[in-house]
Amino acid sequence: MTGALHGKRIVNTRAAHQAGPLDDALRGRGAVPLDYPCIEIIPPDDIIPLDEGLRGLAAGSFDWLVLTSANTVAALSARLARLGLLLPDAHVRTAAVGPATAEAASYMLGLQGITLPADYTAESLARALPIAPGERIFLPASALARPDLAAALTERGAVVQAVSAYQTVCGRGGVDVPGYLSRGEVDALTFTSPSTVNYFLERLRTAGGSAGQAYAIIAACIGPGTAAAARDAGFRTVIMPTEHTISGLADALDKAFSQISHHGDSQ
Repeated sequence: MTGALHGKRIVNTRAAHQAGPLDDALRGRGAVPLDYPCIEIIPPDDIIPLDEGLRGLAAGSFDWLVLTSANTVAALSARLARLGLLLPDAHVRTAAVGPATAEAASYMLGLQGITLPADYTAESLARALPIAPGERIFLPASALARPDLAAALTERGAVVQAVSAYQTVCGRGGVDVPGYLSRGEVDALTFTSPSTVNYFLERLRTAGGSAGQAYAIIAACIGPGTAAAARDAGFRTVIMPTEHTISGLADALDKAFSQISHHGDSQ
């Protein structure tokens, strides 16, 4: 850490129940987090496919459970409790897209020995998963999830059952970010999914804020999919950590502001 984040006001767009770890990481580097929940997680409109999949998972009908987000883990935990099911007894092998998802699966679902890819992306996970042709994979995810992972696993010969575990809607509450932006009091924005990008702009416009002011600010994105969404949306300065984690995101911001400070000192 360089100390370059000291006093910087940084917007946290994560869902309210997820904001804590990023807030802590930012405060630990001297920054001032501004919570502005841009997404909210709710159950899917049709819960039956998820319930059927979870019953099959608990009964041992699948070889693998593949998890792509902590939101998915939380949705499964809530639904399993409602159904009165436990997964550790199912002896299913589990893979997760990254350490935060794996940690959530261990804590909330009691799963151990979780397979992780070298790079914390869905593409890397699809390549790294040690599957044999014909193995059955249960893939619960967001209703907005792209089909790429399921397609890549299917191409490798797996039988994939992809279901919606939750849906993402626009968040609410938090501080007055449009006001902070209008006063030039925001130093950076953080995004942890394409949905946080899209719903941030929706919230901003609904509140009469200026997207143009936001586009001029550093947008720190946790991974390549989120970074692509930010660029497509119009953000001009998009940064991304080498390690796609919350800690990595805070480190990337620290590095970016350190470089800005160094450049300014050299003028």
